Parts: sequence; structure tokens; C-alpha cells
Amino acid sequence: MRPIALRIAALCGLSVIWTLLWGRFTIPNLVVGIAVAVVIMVLLPLPPVPVQGKVHPWSALKLLGLFAWYLVVSSGQLMWLAIRPGPPPQTGVLRVPLTIKSDLVLVLAAGITTLIPGSMVLEIDQVRRILYCHVIDVGNARSVERFYHQAAQVERLLIDAFERDEDWLPAGAGA
Repeated sequence: MRPIALRIAALCGLSVIWTLLWGRFTIPNLVVGIAVAVVIMVLLPLPPVPVQGKVHPWSALKLLGLFAWYLVVSSGQLMWLAIRPGPPPQTGVLRVPLTIKSDLVLVLAAGITTLIPGSMVLEIDQVRRILYCHVIDVGNARSVERFYHQAAQVERLLIDAFERDEDWLPAGAGA
């Protein structure tokens, strides 16, 4: 049942993207979007991604709220760094070790980290579970600590939303 639900979700997502690209919601746009989505899914199928665990909606909602908060706060911080007098902020690359188990959630962590203004993931070490992030404003210990705290909060909420130990199965155990 889960693979069918995932395919339906992908079909709906691709159809919505098609409709948004045309800029108008009309029945013909939606029908063509569904047709294009079917063609894409049949002719260009993606390899299956092992998905383990369960989604915990309350934790996912908290993650979304925290992400929105960081978007606002980080945007304000970047704005201040751009307009404040003095030299430009010192930048650097920081190593963020993670305890995330799933490759899918690891990529989600990298995406969230990149979307928060002021940081960008440069590399994902899949084997050692490390993100290498370019961070603006690493000129003092407080700024660096703030970034690591932010990364730890995102990781904790990702694990709580998608990788709780009680729901986790070893690879191949659920098949």
C-alpha cells in the first residue's frame, strides 16, 4: 500500500508543479499536468529510495515551525550583517557530524540547512554522516555556537519526526 501511496503523491506533486509553471489553474492545465507526470514516471522512473520508520505529524509540524522561525531570524541577521558599518563578516566552513540513519533524512537535513539564510551545505559525507557547511559570520565563538545549536535542533527534530528508534527497522528487515 505504501508504494502506491508514494506514487500517487509523486503524481500529484508533479501535476501541481506543472500547473504552477503555467501560472494558471485550469482543468486543461491539470489534465495535461497529470499526463506529463504519468509520462515522466513511466519513461524516467527514479530508483526506489528505502524509506523506513514512520512520520510523526506533530514532530514534523514542530520542525516546520522551527524552520520558519530560523528563516525569519537568519534573514534578519543577514540583513544586519549587510548594512552594519565595518568590515564584512568572516566566513568559514564548519563540519557538522550527524546521527541521522536514513540517507533520505540526511538529504532533508542538508536541504533545510541550505535553505536557512547564512549557511550552505558544500558536501555531504554519506558514510561518516557529516555535513560540511559554508557559514557566514564565524568571526566569534558565539556565532559558531549559534550555528551548531541550530544544526543540533534541526537534527533532533528530524530524528523525532522521521527516525524514532522504536519505529526504525534495519535495512531490508521490513521487506
